[in-house]
Amino acid sequence: MSYDPPRPAGRLLLTPEDKEAPDRTRRLRGLGLGDHPEPTLDAFAYALADLTGAPYAMVNFLGEEGQFFAGLHTPAVAPVVRADGTGALLGRTLPRDHGFCPHVVARRKALVLEDVSDYPRFAGNPVVDEFGIRSYLGAPLIDSTGMVLGTVAVTDVQPRAWGQPGLAAIKTQAADLVGRLERREGDGLPL
Repeated sequence: MSYDPPRPAGRLLLTPEDKEAPDRTRRLRGLGLGDHPEPTLDAFAYALADLTGAPYAMVNFLGEEGQFFAGLHTPAVAPVVRADGTGALLGRTLPRDHGFCPHVVARRKALVLEDVSDYPRFAGNPVVDEFGIRSYLGAPLIDSTGMVLGTVAVTDVQPRAWGQPGLAAIKTQAADLVGRLERREGDGLPL
């Protein structure tokens, strides 16, 4: 596996190369996904946040240019305020080098980070500084063709002991969503 070079600022961030991005983008377009919010996926993200108790939950589709949260749940509070007095709100898009979902896509398996500061490779990720993210739990959305469409994930601004129950829950939710996406494709019906 090859990696993009570290950021010029000297961060230890190694975003995996994504050779499947062009094929994934075509597949997502064929499914009518990946470039606009989906109310049903927002509801899915809300339910995922409720299930895990996490303040942030997302259904993330990764394309050639970056990441798009077609389903998103964020807390109904003010943005994270950094030491310099500025704040940031999580929107629907992020660059490829932000967050941990690109790693899930490259690994093709779930990723559990109970405290990102325990992992130098992940502690330098821009979402740690920009949004205060301290823990992550995500699983890939792998369809019946073997394509990784994206991820379902939850994050928190506090370290979290997700444990085996959290891992099992995120994997189950990912499998359920893939089934719903493929039924949608076959039936032409909404999620």
